[in-house]
Amino acid sequence: MKNNSSLSHRKEEPENGTLYIVGTPIGNLNDISQRALNILKNVSLVICEDTRQTKKLMNKFSISNNLISFNKENSLNKISKLIEELKTGKSIALVSDAGMPGICDPGENLVSEVKSEGIGVICIPGACAAITALVSSGIPSSKFIFEGFLPKKNIDREKILFEISKSEKTTIIYESPHRLKKLLLDLLEFCEGEREIMVARELTKKFEEHIGDNINNAIMYFQDKEVKGEITLVIKGRKKEQQQELDKADLKRDLKELMKAGLSLSAASKYLAKKNGIKKSIIYNLN
Repeated sequence: MKNNSSLSHRKEEPENGTLYIVGTPIGNLNDISQRALNILKNVSLVICEDTRQTKKLMNKFSISNNLISFNKENSLNKISKLIEELKTGKSIALVSDAGMPGICDPGENLVSEVKSEGIGVICIPGACAAITALVSSGIPSSKFIFEGFLPKKNIDREKILFEISKSEKTTIIYESPHRLKKLLLDLLEFCEGEREIMVARELTKKFEEHIGDNINNAIMYFQDKEVKGEITLVIKGRKKEQQQELDKADLKRDLKELMKAGLSLSAASKYLAKKNGIKKSIIYNLN
């Protein structure tokens, strides 16, 4: 049998002058890998969102190391110093409070800057709430869009909600417990109540829940409850036939609006055909 030299001659970890992106548990601390524990124990230093949170993990496995905070408030001021440390040969582990660093946290900027300097980056894979929720939802998982936390500004938020309502792909969203009810009402407005959805709460923890087979039922479930814990939503994409019906309704409405504004049927049809990249006759016949 042919020997795989790249595996058999693997360097001992951690390697000098390397940034390790280390996935940590999203709830159940037993989900951490032996490789991750080895990195956390033996790197020169560990950078983390909240040193208090990471300390709990380190204490659980009797690991002592130098912890440095690295979060959205201070990250930009620390990146250049961390790159200097790597260039001197130090090894650094990047962790988030839970899950994979770089997803909805400033680790993304650090990795980009480190890569641009030609410094080695190695990922130690671990739990991710988005993927954990997706694969346990029963909703199609071969193609999906991850939106993270939606913007709070209405114009930006509504743009993404509109895109979700039109998309045929599954969408994954993170949300804080105190904003979940508002998000569900927004989804009701844009996607309608029968759209299939799963609200995952407290993934991998003692009180893990998978709630709601559609938006209507999810709203009813949380209506009189105080929402607690970390929330991940998985939203099924729109069926093709639903998309086509909606598109026709939208085009018909746009056509009427343009004609009310004074355009002829022919001119309005020509304009909408060019805008949407379809034949003029299709729109003309909607009248």
